[in-house]
Amino acid sequence: MKPFLNNLTKWSAIAKQSFDRAAIVAKFLCLLHVTNTYIFSPTLVIPLSTLHIPIYLYESFLFSLLQVYGPSMLPTLNLTGDVLLSEYVSHRLGKVGPGDVVLIQSPENPRKMITKRVVAMEGETVSFLVEPTRSDRSRTVVVPKGHVWIQGDNIYASNDSRNFGPIPYGLIQGKVWCRVWPLDGFGSL
Repeated sequence: MKPFLNNLTKWSAIAKQSFDRAAIVAKFLCLLHVTNTYIFSPTLVIPLSTLHIPIYLYESFLFSLLQVYGPSMLPTLNLTGDVLLSEYVSHRLGKVGPGDVVLIQSPENPRKMITKRVVAMEGETVSFLVEPTRSDRSRTVVVPKGHVWIQGDNIYASNDSRNFGPIPYGLIQGKVWCRVWPLDGFGSL
Protein backbone atom coordinates (compact mmCIF):
# COMPACT_ATOMS: atom_id res chain seq x y z
CA MET A 1 0.00 0.00 0.00
CA LYS A 2 2.87 2.33 0.79
CA PRO A 3 4.32 2.23 -2.81
CA PHE A 4 0.85 3.04 -4.11
CA LEU A 5 0.61 6.14 -1.87
CA ASN A 6 4.10 7.25 -2.91
CA ASN A 7 3.16 6.94 -6.59
CA LEU A 8 -0.16 8.70 -5.97
CA THR A 9 1.62 11.59 -4.22
CA LYS A 10 4.15 11.79 -7.05
CA TRP A 11 1.43 11.76 -9.73
CA SER A 12 -0.71 14.30 -7.89
CA ALA A 13 2.25 16.70 -7.76
CA ILE A 14 2.81 16.24 -11.52
CA ALA A 15 -0.91 16.69 -12.19
CA LYS A 16 -1.02 19.88 -10.08
CA GLN A 17 2.02 21.30 -11.90
CA SER A 18 0.50 20.43 -15.28
CA PHE A 19 -2.81 22.00 -14.31
CA ASP A 20 -1.08 25.18 -13.12
CA ARG A 21 0.87 25.50 -16.38
CA ALA A 22 -2.25 24.84 -18.44
CA ALA A 23 -4.04 27.57 -16.48
CA ILE A 24 -1.22 30.03 -17.21
CA VAL A 25 -1.39 29.21 -20.94
CA ALA A 26 -5.20 29.56 -20.90
CA LYS A 27 -4.97 32.95 -19.18
CA PHE A 28 -2.39 34.10 -21.74
CA LEU A 29 -4.60 32.98 -24.64
CA CYS A 30 -7.59 34.77 -23.09
CA LEU A 31 -5.50 37.92 -22.76
CA LEU A 32 -4.51 37.67 -26.43
CA HIS A 33 -8.14 37.22 -27.42
CA VAL A 34 -9.28 40.23 -25.40
CA THR A 35 -6.37 42.32 -26.67
CA ASN A 36 -6.96 41.49 -30.33
CA THR A 37 -10.75 41.68 -30.12
CA TYR A 38 -11.44 44.61 -27.81
CA ILE A 39 -8.29 46.71 -27.47
CA PHE A 40 -6.52 46.42 -30.83
CA SER A 41 -7.93 46.17 -34.31
CA PRO A 42 -5.71 45.50 -37.32
CA THR A 43 -5.82 48.19 -39.99
CA LEU A 44 -3.90 48.37 -43.25
CA VAL A 45 -1.86 51.57 -43.57
CA ILE A 46 0.50 52.58 -46.36
CA PRO A 47 3.32 54.96 -45.42
CA LEU A 48 4.22 57.90 -47.64
CA SER A 49 7.75 56.94 -48.60
CA THR A 50 9.68 56.01 -51.67
CA LEU A 51 9.12 52.33 -50.87
CA HIS A 52 5.29 52.43 -50.60
CA ILE A 53 5.25 49.18 -48.61
CA PRO A 54 1.98 48.25 -46.88
CA ILE A 55 2.24 47.88 -43.11
CA TYR A 56 -0.09 46.74 -40.37
CA LEU A 57 -1.12 49.15 -37.66
CA TYR A 58 -2.57 47.74 -34.47
CA GLU A 59 -4.78 50.53 -33.32
CA SER A 60 -6.95 51.43 -30.39
CA PHE A 61 -8.37 54.67 -29.09
CA LEU A 62 -5.38 55.21 -26.80
CA PHE A 63 -2.30 53.77 -28.50
CA SER A 64 -1.01 51.66 -31.35
CA LEU A 65 2.00 49.71 -32.52
CA LEU A 66 2.99 50.50 -36.07
CA GLN A 67 5.85 49.74 -38.39
CA VAL A 68 7.26 52.54 -40.54
CA TYR A 69 9.56 52.33 -43.54
CA GLY A 70 11.29 54.84 -45.75
CA PRO A 71 14.13 57.30 -45.94
CA SER A 72 12.32 60.49 -44.89
CA MET A 73 13.07 60.16 -41.17
CA LEU A 74 16.69 58.99 -41.43
CA PRO A 75 18.73 58.86 -39.20
CA THR A 76 16.06 58.87 -36.46
CA LEU A 77 14.14 55.95 -37.98
CA ASN A 78 15.72 53.09 -39.91
CA LEU A 79 15.25 52.71 -43.64
CA THR A 80 14.41 49.02 -43.22
CA GLY A 81 11.64 49.72 -40.73
CA ASP A 82 11.08 50.41 -37.05
CA VAL A 83 8.18 49.44 -34.81
CA LEU A 84 6.86 52.46 -32.94
CA LEU A 85 4.40 52.92 -30.10
CA SER A 86 2.17 55.92 -30.70
CA GLU A 87 -0.57 57.42 -28.60
CA TYR A 88 -3.78 59.19 -29.62
CA VAL A 89 -4.50 61.53 -26.72
CA SER A 90 -1.86 64.29 -26.72
CA HIS A 91 -2.82 65.85 -30.03
CA ARG A 92 -6.46 66.05 -28.94
CA LEU A 93 -5.41 67.93 -25.80
CA GLY A 94 -3.11 70.29 -27.71
CA LYS A 95 0.02 68.71 -26.22
CA VAL A 96 1.98 68.47 -29.49
CA GLY A 97 4.89 70.84 -30.01
CA PRO A 98 8.08 71.41 -31.96
CA GLY A 99 10.36 68.39 -31.88
CA ASP A 100 7.57 65.82 -31.51
CA VAL A 101 7.35 63.00 -34.05
CA VAL A 102 3.73 62.65 -35.16
CA LEU A 103 1.48 60.51 -37.35
CA ILE A 104 -0.27 62.59 -39.94
CA GLN A 105 -2.95 61.87 -42.47
CA SER A 106 -1.27 62.81 -45.73
CA PRO A 107 -2.57 66.11 -47.14
CA GLU A 108 -1.85 64.77 -50.65
CA ASN A 109 -3.47 61.33 -50.25
CA PRO A 110 -5.92 60.98 -47.32
CA ARG A 111 -5.63 57.17 -47.46
CA LYS A 112 -2.00 57.34 -46.36
CA MET A 113 -0.40 58.05 -43.00
CA ILE A 114 3.00 59.70 -42.77
CA THR A 115 5.45 60.04 -39.91
CA LYS A 116 7.19 63.41 -39.59
CA ARG A 117 8.61 65.78 -36.98
CA VAL A 118 6.79 68.96 -35.95
CA VAL A 119 9.13 71.89 -36.62
CA ALA A 120 6.88 74.88 -35.88
CA MET A 121 3.42 75.69 -34.55
CA GLU A 122 0.96 78.39 -35.56
CA GLY A 123 2.39 81.91 -35.56
CA GLU A 124 6.02 80.74 -35.64
CA THR A 125 8.42 81.55 -38.46
CA VAL A 126 10.20 78.80 -40.38
CA SER A 127 13.17 79.15 -42.73
CA PHE A 128 13.97 76.22 -44.98
CA LEU A 129 16.01 75.30 -48.04
CA VAL A 130 13.78 75.23 -51.12
CA GLU A 131 15.85 72.63 -53.02
CA PRO A 132 18.54 71.34 -50.65
CA THR A 133 20.17 69.12 -53.28
CA ARG A 134 20.48 71.86 -55.91
CA SER A 135 21.00 75.21 -54.17
CA ASP A 136 21.32 77.08 -50.90
CA ARG A 137 18.27 79.23 -51.67
CA SER A 138 16.05 79.52 -48.61
CA ARG A 139 12.54 80.69 -47.96
CA THR A 140 10.83 81.97 -44.81
CA VAL A 141 7.19 81.23 -43.96
CA VAL A 142 4.93 82.15 -41.04
CA VAL A 143 2.78 79.18 -40.01
CA PRO A 144 -0.90 80.22 -40.16
CA LYS A 145 -3.37 79.80 -37.32
CA GLY A 146 -4.55 76.21 -36.81
CA HIS A 147 -1.61 74.75 -38.75
CA VAL A 148 1.75 73.12 -38.04
CA TRP A 149 4.94 72.85 -40.07
CA ILE A 150 6.24 69.28 -40.42
CA GLN A 151 9.47 67.97 -41.89
CA GLY A 152 11.25 64.69 -42.18
CA ASP A 153 14.66 64.46 -40.51
CA ASN A 154 16.25 63.63 -43.87
CA ILE A 155 15.74 66.88 -45.81
CA TYR A 156 17.12 65.31 -48.99
CA ALA A 157 14.48 62.56 -49.23
CA SER A 158 11.34 63.84 -47.52
CA ASN A 159 8.02 64.97 -48.92
CA ASP A 160 6.79 67.37 -46.24
CA SER A 161 5.66 70.95 -45.55
CA ARG A 162 8.45 72.23 -47.78
CA ASN A 163 6.49 70.67 -50.65
CA PHE A 164 2.85 71.04 -49.62
CA GLY A 165 3.00 73.87 -47.06
CA PRO A 166 1.76 73.99 -43.48
CA ILE A 167 -0.77 71.30 -42.60
CA PRO A 168 -3.96 71.74 -40.58
CA TYR A 169 -3.60 70.63 -36.97
CA GLY A 170 -6.62 68.36 -37.52
CA LEU A 171 -4.58 66.07 -39.81
CA ILE A 172 -2.41 64.99 -36.86
CA GLN A 173 -3.61 61.51 -35.92
CA GLY A 174 -1.21 60.61 -33.13
CA LYS A 175 2.10 61.27 -31.43
CA VAL A 176 4.95 58.77 -31.52
CA TRP A 177 5.85 57.85 -27.97
CA CYS A 178 8.78 55.49 -28.41
CA ARG A 179 10.52 52.95 -30.62
CA VAL A 180 10.03 49.35 -29.49
CA TRP A 181 11.92 47.55 -32.28
CA PRO A 182 14.76 47.02 -33.02
CA LEU A 183 15.66 46.48 -29.38
CA ASP A 184 19.00 48.27 -29.67
CA GLY A 185 17.06 51.44 -30.54
CA PHE A 186 14.37 51.01 -27.86
CA GLY A 187 13.35 54.30 -26.25
CA SER A 188 11.88 57.71 -26.90
CA LEU A 189 12.61 59.54 -30.13
